[in-house]
Amino acid sequence: MLKRLGRILSQFGPLLGLIAVFALFCILCSMRGAPFSSFYNLKTIVTQTVIVGIGALGMALIMISGAIDLSVGSLIALTTVVVALVLRLTPAGQTPGFALPLAAALAGIAAAAFCGFISGFITSRFRIVSFIVTLGMMQIARGVAKWLGKEQTVVAPENWLNNLMTVDPTPAWLVFAPAVWLMLALLVVTHVLLRYTVFGRYIYAIGSNAATARLCGIGVENWRIVIFVVASAFTGVAGVMQFSNLTVGDPTAASGMELDIIAAVVIGGGSLSGGEGSASGTLVGALIMAVLRNGCNMLGVPNYVQNIIIGAVIIGAVGIDSLKHRLRAS
Repeated sequence: MLKRLGRILSQFGPLLGLIAVFALFCILCSMRGAPFSSFYNLKTIVTQTVIVGIGALGMALIMISGAIDLSVGSLIALTTVVVALVLRLTPAGQTPGFALPLAAALAGIAAAAFCGFISGFITSRFRIVSFIVTLGMMQIARGVAKWLGKEQTVVAPENWLNNLMTVDPTPAWLVFAPAVWLMLALLVVTHVLLRYTVFGRYIYAIGSNAATARLCGIGVENWRIVIFVVASAFTGVAGVMQFSNLTVGDPTAASGMELDIIAAVVIGGGSLSGGEGSASGTLVGALIMAVLRNGCNMLGVPNYVQNIIIGAVIIGAVGIDSLKHRLRAS
């Protein structure tokens, strides 16, 4: 009975939590006359999920493998600066076409992936815990972003990347912002990657027991580097979406966002001890974070109270994770 309850918590806990949080804010906002359940606000919530959601999909790969990445917020800021700097290569008096913004986005993603390679290489080759390595990378990436941006925002010319996060997209038949469809595509890619590929099985094996995985012939060190590179590329995509949201390169952007991203994975059923997690659960966790912030803003809840609420939710999610493990073990 207890094991069955543990399985139910694993499979449906995040979704039930999302439904409960959404229903709560629907009731509270209706009492205040705020249109929380309007279709426009639903589109806004989904759009607000994009940056954390895409970053969390990458973080899920790392956490399932038994590691953690504290540098994602800084990598997002670095990506926005790189994108803006490449866009500034536009000749004077001209507007960027399609190719230059695409090259700028790819350059930003490559910069984030390169940082992920460095973190993964140091973590695996020198056997230093990822917490310490990525804590250092968090400072390095933020410093490089400030250096490249000369400690100020980098203004970029108008281009099509700016429209990716528009709540009311053009053409209207898209319904949701283009970034939302990109997030859903990455969700499918991550789900397939984790569930139906050898790479995905290696991720779970390494996170469950790295020593056993090594004995089974899995090159844990090499695969850990690959995991960090792929996850950081996801973070780079999130950085491109952050640039679209800000329309400038900002070396101070996404400060503290790594906590929201880690929280989304944990709330979505990921385990801090590794070996557990899913793409769909992670995205549900990101949606819960977005609903909490959007609902609190509509109710006029002060920012410090929002921080307290989200902190309590994170602690509760970790507590549920611990309870889930005890139920399975009993």
